[in-house]
Amino acid sequence: MNRLYLFFLLTLASVVSLTAQIKDPVKWSTEVEKVSETEYNLIFKASIEPHWHLYSQELPEGGALPTIFNYEGAGEGYELIGKTEEGESITEYDKVFEMELSYFADKATFKQKIKLSDESLASVNASIEFQACDDESCIFDSKEVSFVINEGASSKQTTAVASANDADKPASGQGTEVKKDKKEEKKGLLTIFLIAFVSGFAALLTPCVFPMIPMTVSFFTKQSKTRAAGIKNAIFYGISIVVIYVLLGSLVTAVFGADSLNALSTNVWFNVIFFLLLVVFAASFLGAFEIVLPNSWANKVDRQADRGGIIGILFMALALAIVSFSCTGPIVGTLLVEAASKGGAAPIIGMLGFSLALALPFMLFAMFPGWLNSLPKSGGWLNSVKVFLGFLELALAFKFLSNADLVLQLHWLEREVFIAIWIAVFGTLALYLFGKINLPHDSPLQHISVGRLGLGLLVLSFTIYLIPGLWGAPLKLISGFPPPMHYSESPYGVGFTKLGGGGATAHAELPEGAHHGPQDIVAFLDYDKGMAYAKKVGKPVMIDFTGHACVNCRKMEERVWSEDQILNILNNDIVLISLYVDDKRPLPENEQYVSDATGKKIKTIGNKWSDFQIVNYRANAQPYYVLVDNEGNNLNAPVGYTPDIDAYEAWLKDGVSNYKK
Repeated sequence: MNRLYLFFLLTLASVVSLTAQIKDPVKWSTEVEKVSETEYNLIFKASIEPHWHLYSQELPEGGALPTIFNYEGAGEGYELIGKTEEGESITEYDKVFEMELSYFADKATFKQKIKLSDESLASVNASIEFQACDDESCIFDSKEVSFVINEGASSKQTTAVASANDADKPASGQGTEVKKDKKEEKKGLLTIFLIAFVSGFAALLTPCVFPMIPMTVSFFTKQSKTRAAGIKNAIFYGISIVVIYVLLGSLVTAVFGADSLNALSTNVWFNVIFFLLLVVFAASFLGAFEIVLPNSWANKVDRQADRGGIIGILFMALALAIVSFSCTGPIVGTLLVEAASKGGAAPIIGMLGFSLALALPFMLFAMFPGWLNSLPKSGGWLNSVKVFLGFLELALAFKFLSNADLVLQLHWLEREVFIAIWIAVFGTLALYLFGKINLPHDSPLQHISVGRLGLGLLVLSFTIYLIPGLWGAPLKLISGFPPPMHYSESPYGVGFTKLGGGGATAHAELPEGAHHGPQDIVAFLDYDKGMAYAKKVGKPVMIDFTGHACVNCRKMEERVWSEDQILNILNNDIVLISLYVDDKRPLPENEQYVSDATGKKIKTIGNKWSDFQIVNYRANAQPYYVLVDNEGNNLNAPVGYTPDIDAYEAWLKDGVSNYKK
């Protein structure tokens, strides 16, 4: 039932957005800037829709497609002076391509200087080939532009370059994408809020914070003359705690900018420094030393708190933040950097969640002092909570060291080494919870509670779960933390090769025109040959519009197609035709043509398949999957990026079922 429901939603979404599949996230405009009588700057300006990015001109081989500028007739009437210059780009490590890639967000500017050899030259024609991607899809496109150059022109002339698809593109298309992006952004902020909220409760159960609850209640009980005044003061105290931490989040956003830490998060030095910081925080939690702010700060704030009234309550909240810093500092530091790396308002939302969880108990116990009787007494268990958090900090630290290693491609912290470290950390944590290890600030342990035993068993189970990862198990429970499978001493597991477990068994004979594609699935690269073979064997066809440089295509192939239930269908129930829209191999001269849909000249194999997708399915983004019968008729609604395995399986099974009817 769940799968049918998922499929219904997927189909409904596909039908609703069917008329809004042509994506044009990059709008180009041009300017001509006169430098001298014979020299001009040709300026290309790209306006990029939110959450999309355009790649730089300089990219490593094997990654995304760089932006390429071609100048028609260069050397005839004018010559190019130097290379095309570009503005400042963002450089990040891309986990899919395993390399640093540079791209532009929001806007980009490119400039090419030319010198005229023929002063009567009227114009310069150029073309732009580019790739743009968001979190779900990529497009591979080209634009032709013209720069008007003449003596009577002003120093700057601006020309807007309309999209070839603008005439056909429904007005609702952009709105649909923006709404979807906003929905994803809200979902991400909600996740940050919930994680921060849970972290706030964890901080509450530390020896620096928990004992302060009865002290705070005592302060309000003595200061408040009536119950109403006590409730009012308690509420203001809670609000003060929230304001202090939210101001801290706002300060981080203001200092670093809304998105700058997003680019910084893949910087090698940032990851190394944060690894060292987390190791220091972990050592502090484990009892090696205390991280405290200067005593003079706390003393000054305490004196202000003694004044009473609203000002006193505000300083009481500030005193809580300062005195508890040795326990909350590492948690707040981790949260701030993690949230700030997401960009936007994430640091503020993170601090709001953390401070709410921290403030609520103080506020409620101050309002209802009788609840104190139900609180557990302070004791050694508070230090155990602190030590538990220390182990988690230590495990998380190696994630940042792994990021640096991946960027530099040093192969020092490969997948097996990372997993071995986590096994050691969580294995030691399990021994600690079972009372087999004591740390500096632990109280003597006569017995362990049922709750501690249960937590120890949970950590031990997780440790045992990690062990098969040393031999190639995917460990989907922690996907995204260890390095990817291919960044490993044995990418396919110990004793296993891509051709088969433990041996070099040969592949079965391939049909004519086919090859082994992703996950070793038999795939065709030519539509006609694939359709002919499908008709011969009596199977439906899945047309896979993809690209060599398409990030989300690789994600689908690695994370969804690799699932047994999906792989079984792709191997046995359908014929796969993969059409690469970024294939730069030229078509024979007699096969080149001008597209009726876009007006562009189709020169390459990739152009051909991109035009095929636009003409037949009114879509131009990848990945894009279509299930058809042997006559090319759709078996169900096409889908794009679908990371939900159950929904994708339901879509495949529906198409196969419709074929058999």
